[in-house]
Amino acid sequence: MNRKFVRILIVVALVAATFVFASTVLAGNEACDTRVNNNFNKLLECVTVEGVREHQAAFQAIADANGGIRTSGTPGYDRSVDYVVERMEAAGYNVTVQEFQFQTFISLAPPILEQVAPPPAGPIENTIMSYSGSGDVTASVTALAAPPADATPGCEAADFAGFPAGDIALISRGACTFAIKATNAYNAGAAGVVIYNNAPGTLNGTLGNAFTLDIPVTSVTQAIGQQLAATPGLVLRLKTETFRGIATTSNVFAESVGGNPNNVVMAGAHLDSVNEGPGIQDNGSGSAALLEVAEQMAKVKPRNQVRFAWWGAEEASLVGSTYYVNNLSAAELEDITLYLNFDMIGSPNYVFFIYDGDDSDGVGAGPGPAGSAQIEKTFEEYFTMVGEPFKGTDFSGRSDYGPFIAVGIPSGGLFTGAEGIKTPEEVAIWGGTAGIQYDPCYHLACDTYDNISLHALDVNSDAVAYATLKYAMNTEEINAVKGKGNFQPSPGKSEVEAAAE
Repeated sequence: MNRKFVRILIVVALVAATFVFASTVLAGNEACDTRVNNNFNKLLECVTVEGVREHQAAFQAIADANGGIRTSGTPGYDRSVDYVVERMEAAGYNVTVQEFQFQTFISLAPPILEQVAPPPAGPIENTIMSYSGSGDVTASVTALAAPPADATPGCEAADFAGFPAGDIALISRGACTFAIKATNAYNAGAAGVVIYNNAPGTLNGTLGNAFTLDIPVTSVTQAIGQQLAATPGLVLRLKTETFRGIATTSNVFAESVGGNPNNVVMAGAHLDSVNEGPGIQDNGSGSAALLEVAEQMAKVKPRNQVRFAWWGAEEASLVGSTYYVNNLSAAELEDITLYLNFDMIGSPNYVFFIYDGDDSDGVGAGPGPAGSAQIEKTFEEYFTMVGEPFKGTDFSGRSDYGPFIAVGIPSGGLFTGAEGIKTPEEVAIWGGTAGIQYDPCYHLACDTYDNISLHALDVNSDAVAYATLKYAMNTEEINAVKGKGNFQPSPGKSEVEAAAE
């Protein structure tokens, strides 16, 4: 399948969205409802951005009816689970809901940060740190030394020598976890903590579900933090109202009826949102794309068993995927050949990132388990075929591939960026706006149905379909288990062209 054909498919999809009454389009839709999409040409024709958006709209409606959020442990998440289960059962998959308990965090009211003195008094834009305690304190502010004066601000107890008990601690981000900074401040007698970013952009952080200290912790931008640190005689009011406790939530699995059960291909996306918003891009984009691909593959008879997964409590430090992996037997782990992860694949200010399975970028963590390089190559081949530039991204451990990599399962996937700042060099390649976040609504209430790049979502949804179908049919490049012949490269041909024959 060449680039021109892909562009034709995109045009057809746009026409279908605009002229749904046309008989030719109706015939195409009916074909997708009835045919077996067992090669790339047929599957990519039927996986449409309109189909993905249908699921995102459903997630938005669920959030709207449940306090604006879909956080694990809340009714909004439970209704999201119900939706996935209903769609996957209707498609004919074997569906399993796996319940587990976890330490949850819910912000019961927006955090308040106000300058009391010196004048002018007024509110300060801030974001609560996940797993912050509750508190309402008005106090003087003591700012700790920041880089370059201290390369590890707040990371050592000695940083708080002479700290006035009862003050609010103002600390720069960097060099250690937010929890370490907040714990050191608490032990020094701080009544509250404000952490400011060490780079442009908002700071949406977590203290982790092991943080139980009853102290309010919030965050501000770098510019605000530096301004506060330079203000003599500063007095702030800091108020947070939170709930931390044990909640029950769940993962959802939809497994193909057929396929080799000893050679399982997994594809997953987290289903939960943060407390601040509905999470329609993070991660309604990955969850919706996975639903669309699963529905369009429902009639396929895969050579390998395919297991789609929607994870709970990812936003609480990957609890759902970790629980799943940790509760598999040695034999069950051995049966999983690879894992594909799709988290935030339609960011408005996107870059097409592919997880760097072979560590060819030489950034951060090393390579993934053996086979991860081949998964990266699969996505690279797809983007090359459709004429879209791509870039590697590190296995930073921030999404649900982490537990799989930890037990040696080859992994890979897609990402379009979160709170990172887009560079001028990236703008020259992908367009967009330099100097702002890839997703300006990351972990905020504005992460709604409208927070999306339709182009990125469209391209990536097809990439999800391509990789999933490829490995559903053949994993020989990963584990030497032979599969369907036309899903192997032919001499002188790409896998896309070979599989379309």
